[in-house]
Formats: sequence, structure tokens, C-alpha cells
Amino acid sequence: MSSKESAALREVYRAVAERAAANPPGMDYETAMSRLAAEPADVRYSEVTAAGLPAIWADPEGCDPERVLVFFHGGGFVSGSKDSHRKLAAHLAKAAGCRALVPDYRLAPEHTFPAQLDDARAVYDWLLDRGHRPSRIALAGDSAGGNIATACALALERDGRPLPAAVAAFSPWYDMEAAGETFESNAANDFFISRELVHIVAPLFLGGHSPSDPLANPLYADPSGLPAVFVTCGGDETLRSSVEGFAESARRAGVEVALDVCDGMQHAYQCMVGRAPEADAAIIEAGKWLREKLDS
Repeated sequence: MSSKESAALREVYRAVAERAAANPPGMDYETAMSRLAAEPADVRYSEVTAAGLPAIWADPEGCDPERVLVFFHGGGFVSGSKDSHRKLAAHLAKAAGCRALVPDYRLAPEHTFPAQLDDARAVYDWLLDRGHRPSRIALAGDSAGGNIATACALALERDGRPLPAAVAAFSPWYDMEAAGETFESNAANDFFISRELVHIVAPLFLGGHSPSDPLANPLYADPSGLPAVFVTCGGDETLRSSVEGFAESARRAGVEVALDVCDGMQHAYQCMVGRAPEADAAIIEAGKWLREKLDS
């Protein structure tokens, strides 16, 4: 049984999903997301241009500035921004004892795959050019941002580039085909992500690319060589089977994987951090895991 605070997320998602079906690029997602998390205490924000992209630094008091969490926002690749997700990123950075960089990557349908991945790699290179060590960088994100964080690490590994210390993906949207079994079994439980919504939004992101391209859909990727991965989702999500499937594939490939599925929770329920106990607990756990990886 979810808390009263987490249960309220269902109605938020129901309203957003209804509007998304009629107008996917707008979705009203950014407005809804920006209101969900509570403002974290003792965090300083500053605007920056990172690799030509608008971005926000979130610096929790007492954080180690040499350790950086790059957080890619969710929004189905068509919505969301640094502003809608700065509070979630700041809470996570605070729990991990590091600073967070939240970039505005290019959005579909004006900019289709691989524009988002290219932007993620450019931001990573921007950090390296400024003297940040790969072993002190973690990539993270929720939903579409979880896809981007994962795909960025996959692309870096493929190209023989220095890898970040870790990847943390919250309810990552990997399944571009809505083929996972929980699209059926959780259809009545997930108040946001439906097979119909995926079939509307995925083509806007893919722009004619195959939904089985491994850098657009990491379920088709060879995860061998990835850094440690933390993947998590809500038990009521339609994306659950794809998240679990990716975790199992990575484990079989020898990747260190931490998987957390929270029963009764909705998509990216961590966005309620500061307001819902389940979200608070999840961010504390993820932050602890990230702190260990960035300190090793």
C-alpha cells in the first residue's frame, strides 16, 4: 500500500497522460513535474552553458565539487527541462555528497534521435575538458533521461572512451516498442505510461530510426563493459519488465547491477522526493550507492 502522498501521483499522471494523447509535444509534463518535489534545503543553484547547452549546477552545502552527477531529465524526449527536474537532481546530489549538472538537451520532434545522445556525450566531454575525472562522474536520469544516461555510457564503451564511475536510471524508458509483458499485466495500474502513449511518442523521438537501435533502445544493446548500474522502477509500472530485463542482461554480461523495484509505486515516483516517504527512501538509497561508486 502506497502512502497518501505517493498515491496523489496517480491523479497527476492521469491528467498529464490524457493531455499527452491529444498533444504529445506539449504534454504539460514540465509544469506538473516542477511542482512535485519539495525544494531541498541548503542547495545553491547557478546557471551555466555546458557544451553550448543551457544547464544548471546544483551545489549542496558541503558537497565535494570534484564529484559530479550529470542528471538528464525525463519527459518522453519531447518535454521537461533543467528547471522541471533541478529539485530532484539536487536531492539526489545531496544524498550522494556531490554536485549535480542538469542540462537542457535538445527535444523531439524538432530534434530526433540521436540528437539527445549527442548532447549527452558533448556534456560529458565538456566536463572532461574542464579537468573532471571520469571516475568522479556519474550519469543519471529518470524516464527518457534514464535512457539517455544508459545510452551515453553504452556509446562511450563502444567507442573505447573513458567511462563514468556509474549509471543510475530511475524508471528508464528503454522499450521503444512497448513489447514488455508488464504493458499488459500492469496496464490497469500504471496511470501514465500506456502502450498507446508509447506508440504516439516513440516515433516522435526516433524520427524514422529503428525502435530496436541499441542506442535508442538499450534492451537491444550489449551491456558488456558498462560501469556499475543502478536501475529502479515502481512495481505498478508498465515499464517494469523492461527495466528488470535490462538489469538481468547486464548481470549476465558481468556488469555490477543494483536493481530496486518498489511495490505499488508509479513511474518515476522519486519525483515526489521531499513530499512522499517512498520517494525519500529511494533517493537516500540511490544516493548512498552513488556516493560509494564516486568514492571508490
